[in-house]
Amino acid sequence: MQSFITCSLPDGRFMEIPFKKIKLEDRELIEKYLEQKTYRSCELVFANVYLWSSKYPVDYAIVEDTLIFRSLAECDGTSITFPAGEKECIHKAMDVMIQWFLEQNLEMHLHLVQEPEFELLNLWYPGMFEITYDRDSADYVYETEKLITLAGKKLHGKRNHINKFKETYPDWCYEPITRENVEECFQMALEWREINQCEKDVEKRDEMSVTLNALRLLEELKLSGGLIRAGGRVVAFAIGEPLNPDTFVVHIEKAFSDVQGAYPIINQQFAAHVAKDYLYVNREEDTGSEGLRKAKLSYRPVFLVDKGMVRKIQGGK
Repeated sequence: MQSFITCSLPDGRFMEIPFKKIKLEDRELIEKYLEQKTYRSCELVFANVYLWSSKYPVDYAIVEDTLIFRSLAECDGTSITFPAGEKECIHKAMDVMIQWFLEQNLEMHLHLVQEPEFELLNLWYPGMFEITYDRDSADYVYETEKLITLAGKKLHGKRNHINKFKETYPDWCYEPITRENVEECFQMALEWREINQCEKDVEKRDEMSVTLNALRLLEELKLSGGLIRAGGRVVAFAIGEPLNPDTFVVHIEKAFSDVQGAYPIINQQFAAHVAKDYLYVNREEDTGSEGLRKAKLSYRPVFLVDKGMVRKIQGGK
């Protein structure tokens, strides 16, 4: 579905902004623009946007040769992403969208805005916008080499868990996820869903739906996957993709919690086999979960990627 919204511009032009629902066949077009973003936020890659679009409805438009996603979540009102494209085109696109929000009689919001983007907003529109950062949405970024070697006293416990796993399961192995073994990952995910009672928790249920769809569309979305096999069965798997030339993002990681060391070893082995040519690994946010935050911090991130919500100040010029 495509909706056209006409916007009048300060230079006298009229522009139709064609917002479209994201489809699988849009991947090449959307990636062309996203590749021009050099930041390390985990959300703004095609696979992630597409897989989560059923939970967080979004559409997109090409405005002044830039890409803009529009959030359609009723609870948060209308919000857009910072335009992706060349710097000069971004400035033009922001001019258009400021006018668009004005003519739609909507308060202007931008989401997933990173510090370099907000600096541009302040440069172009001094005093017009304010930003609020959300710690729960900050991405954890690690040095790939450290995830692989787990060197140093602070990661000693992780090495011990992996050594214990290898002692307990001497027949263990790592395999890339392929057409031949993806069904085993699918069945493992269904078992994980049952064990963790995902159907009773909306967030867990949505996350599992994304996981299953990622496995179904692994090739179409150009995702990379890896699994750990122990005792002949799949006990852990991970899925991710390149985020930019120096960063790989891990979108999904699942392991049986009763298999000691399953999580540490899929973390290490996936980095060693799939992300070894990248300087950093982005392991996404903790969503405010105390347990998840503790686990992510225990791997000693080298930095966090802060993302904020930007609001146009009433009367700001």
